[in-house]
Amino acid sequence: MSKIIAIGRELGSGGRTIGKTVASRLGIPYYDREIIDKTAEESGLAIDFVESNEQKISSDLLYKFGMGMSYGYGNQIMPISNQIYRAQMKVIKDLADKGPCVIVGRCADYILKDYENLLRVFIYSDIDHRIEHAVRFYGMNEQNAKKTIRKSDKERARHYNLFTDNTWGDRSNYDLMLDSGYLGLDKCADLICYLSTDS
Repeated sequence: MSKIIAIGRELGSGGRTIGKTVASRLGIPYYDREIIDKTAEESGLAIDFVESNEQKISSDLLYKFGMGMSYGYGNQIMPISNQIYRAQMKVIKDLADKGPCVIVGRCADYILKDYENLLRVFIYSDIDHRIEHAVRFYGMNEQNAKKTIRKSDKERARHYNLFTDNTWGDRSNYDLMLDSGYLGLDKCADLICYLSTDS
């Protein structure tokens, strides 16, 4: 029986590629970009706005809107940061309720923590491998890649730490942590698939 697989990852670790590979091998849905579209629909915010701000909501955006600017969500009024997270939380639970799938990022490991068939994975790697991956697959130069990776780490950590009771990347939050630089993307996918099916 395949599981719901929630993959947290560092930028440049290949987590998205691994997630797609796992979903393809197991024949289950893969959710990443779709969550942005569905979150926009659920919250009433523009897709571009959600995409641009879903991980920045705990820093600059949270500060700006947390000073009193808020938007309606149903019959409630809440800061825009909470509105996006709450909409994403509903979307992620709705997708998980449909059955086995792979969900990348967006605090899914925390949001779905009470699901019995959940496998929580975190993909990481050393900075050199991550820069190499970003240059190869994202078309960045080395200097920009390193800067972007550092910024992404901070934004993802702030976002995760703000909306969950856990710490981003802390091993106690996950069932499996994989160093993609050491193992390689295919081996990471192999291990996740192995743990996601009955032997």
